[in-house]
Formats: sequence, structure tokens, C-alpha cells
Amino acid sequence: MGLGGIFASFVQKFLIIQTAFIGDVVLATGLIEKLHQHFPKAEIDFLLRKGNETLLTNHPFLHELLVWDKKKNKQKNLLNMLSKVRAKGYDKVINLQRFAATGILTAFSGGKETIGFDKNPFSFLFSKKVNHIIKEGQHEIDRNHELIRSFTDEVPAKPRLYPSPEDFDFTKEFKHLPYVCVAPASVWFTKQFPKEKWISFIDKLPAELKVYLIGAPSDQSMCAQIIAASTHQHLISLAGKLSFLQSAALMKDAVMNYVNDSAPLHFASAVNAPTTAVYCSTVPSFGFGPLSDERFIVEKSEKLYCRPCGLHGYKACPEGHFRCALEIKDQQLLETLHTKTPGKISPASK
Repeated sequence: MGLGGIFASFVQKFLIIQTAFIGDVVLATGLIEKLHQHFPKAEIDFLLRKGNETLLTNHPFLHELLVWDKKKNKQKNLLNMLSKVRAKGYDKVINLQRFAATGILTAFSGGKETIGFDKNPFSFLFSKKVNHIIKEGQHEIDRNHELIRSFTDEVPAKPRLYPSPEDFDFTKEFKHLPYVCVAPASVWFTKQFPKEKWISFIDKLPAELKVYLIGAPSDQSMCAQIIAASTHQHLISLAGKLSFLQSAALMKDAVMNYVNDSAPLHFASAVNAPTTAVYCSTVPSFGFGPLSDERFIVEKSEKLYCRPCGLHGYKACPEGHFRCALEIKDQQLLETLHTKTPGKISPASK
């Protein structure tokens, strides 16, 4: 019997820690898939930040969600969470983050084995630390998988979300006609395709298509401005009206989903929805590209001396010109739609 078989004969208790942002949690679900594949009887818990817990509601492979409130009484809640974690008696604690607070949770978790990245300041106290390297051709799910590769296998699992039947029922009313989803906003200015560019593109979409703008409540103003300036007759904002899993349920059946380098991109990957990802200041080679079977990358065709300007986005273009976004052409986005549905959808006349 191999090592995996020996472990599988016991009821293993795993804890995955990822208290970063929405997209990071989605990508971390690949570890849930892989652990369940190798240890189907294991108890797999997931620790995340308050506000992200609905991403994993009713997840079929999770035993318990641990929710840490990082905004209110952060340090007190951290100690309370540490006490809760220690009481669980985990066999393996797997930390995907590289920050001190989660390092404390991992190092002092009482877990039989503690695993995390070497960039975590408390990694010297972990049982096992893994090099965290950003390199060409390696996706974030590959980096995450390195944490569990030694006791699973060589192949990383794709992320997956599980919208409920109720989530799909909620979105049924929006699916009577062919539609595309557009997630126009991003937390970071330089990751966000400009509003005017979205409007120009949407106006050239086929008239028979419905176009749904999706996003958080904070994106409602931007979506309203897009609708006010657009000439497309079937443009509807659902920003702030759908939960995370309802958004994923809607994206799953879209003709195409247009997203920035942001969380909705990973929603699409996690339900294997067709995806066109628009990259402005960042690049797919950082490892956060789409993973759906039908996926397209849109970025400035010619090389730009200042791109990429950093691993993450900025609140403004450091060079002041934002050419990485402004010089992307509408046709680049339109081509992915026509590639997806050849002969079925004709471009709107302009």
C-alpha cells in the first residue's frame, strides 16, 4: 500500500487557511478538490476572512468553515480563532498565505504537521515550508498545489464552486435569451478596463444578445454610468443583486463572460464558464489567468516598455498614460465572442 493509501485508511483532519481576498479563496478550492480525491473520508475545514464565507456555502467536501473577523477586534478574534483551531487537533494545517497573522495560526495550531510558504515570517516554525516563486508558465493553482503534492499527486486540481439548485433557480429568469456577462469593475484602477472602453465594446455587441453587468454593490454606480452612456438596448445591471454563487450560476450558462484580472475571472474558472479575460497593467504569466476549457486572453498587442508595472494593481497608472488599457481594441474582445459562436451571432451594425 502506498503512502496515500496508508493515510486514507485513517480519518484525516485537514485545515486549509486562506484569509485573503475573494479570488484567492476561489483558487484555494483546488486544494479541497485534491484532498477529497485522495482522502474521501477526511474532515476538511477551511479558515477564511469574514465576508467571504458565502463562497463556500454548502460545499459538499467541507466539514466546517472557520470565519475570522479581520476588521473588528482583529487581534482578539485572532486569539479566539487560534484557541478554536488548537481544540480541533488537526493532522495537517495548510497555510496558503504569506502574512504574519496566518503564520501565527499555523505555527501554534497544534497540528501534527504545519505546512506553508517560505515567505511567511513564521515559516521557520512550520514542519514544512515550500518555496513561493512567481515564474513563467506557473499558475497560482500550481504554486498552491506544491503545499500538498508530497501526499497527493503531481497534478493540481482546478478550483471549483458549487452554486446550489436555489442559486440556479434564482438566475433562471435571466437565461431565456442568449446573453453575455460583463464584470466591468476592479478594486485596482490599473487592473480595470476603463469604463469608456467597456461602453464602446458593449455598443458593438450583437443587438439580439442580452448583456448583464455583474459586480458588488460598490460597482452599482459604475454600472449605472455604463448603461446611461450605452446605446445597447438589452443592457441590464445586476451589480449588488446577486450573491457570489448566484453570479457564478449566471456566468456558467453565458455565451461569454468578459472580466478583468479580478475575482469574477476566477468565478468563471470555478464553474468552467467561457471566459474572456482583459489584462491591462498585469499579465497572465503572473499565474492568475483563466482556467476554463473555453478561455481567451485580451491584452495590448504590442509590447509596452512599462508593462507589467507590478504584480498587483495600482490606484493610478505610474506613467500617467494607461496605454496598456486604452490601446486595446474593441475588435479583440468581439473576436472571442464570434470564435465561441461561429455563424450564430453577427456583429451589431455600426
